[in-house]
Amino acid sequence: MSGFSQDFQNDLLDLMRWRRDVRRFRRDPVDEALLQECLATFRLAPSVGLSEPWRVIRLESDAARAAALANFTAANQRALDGYSGEKASIYSSLKLSGMQESPVQLAIYCDDSTAQGAGLGAGTMPETRRYSVVGAITHFWLAARARGLGVGWVSILDPLQLNQDLAVPEGWTLVAYLCVGWPESSNDTPELELIGWETRRDALAIETR
Repeated sequence: MSGFSQDFQNDLLDLMRWRRDVRRFRRDPVDEALLQECLATFRLAPSVGLSEPWRVIRLESDAARAAALANFTAANQRALDGYSGEKASIYSSLKLSGMQESPVQLAIYCDDSTAQGAGLGAGTMPETRRYSVVGAITHFWLAARARGLGVGWVSILDPLQLNQDLAVPEGWTLVAYLCVGWPESSNDTPELELIGWETRRDALAIETR
């Protein structure tokens, strides 16, 4: 294929523009077939050495979700304690997780010990396996957004504690904790920008050497 139509290119840009980090979800369930359609895009993602190092854990039990939420609550308090003044005031008002409402919650890991791919491309930069997982997450995120679903990435967690609570194999590294569900509302501007936490740069700075 030599290229995609201009309409498709415009739609793709719109999809990227409307891909938001969602933290406010409705509690409505997500159809299982729809979720599986989105998860199937992991297998379309590129990976270093074709290692496909992503590992997905779906948290469904009350115990697993309660442990993850307690983990977030403790980590969030520690993060708040690290701010002062106006930043502390803004931070305390932020909703930084949809863990109490989102019907689907996924812990995405990288299997750093995988034999698949025979180490190709990861010998000098083993972190490329984790970058591959991030690429797969992006595929999933865009597929979910295209279907009207929202995704929120919770990064305020103690990964070692989560590993223990979920009893993951040794050699797995937490890359993302994702909340998935139907968003309460849609906005093409990041919430952190709307509330004045930070602003986007006007343009990409490209340096030459």
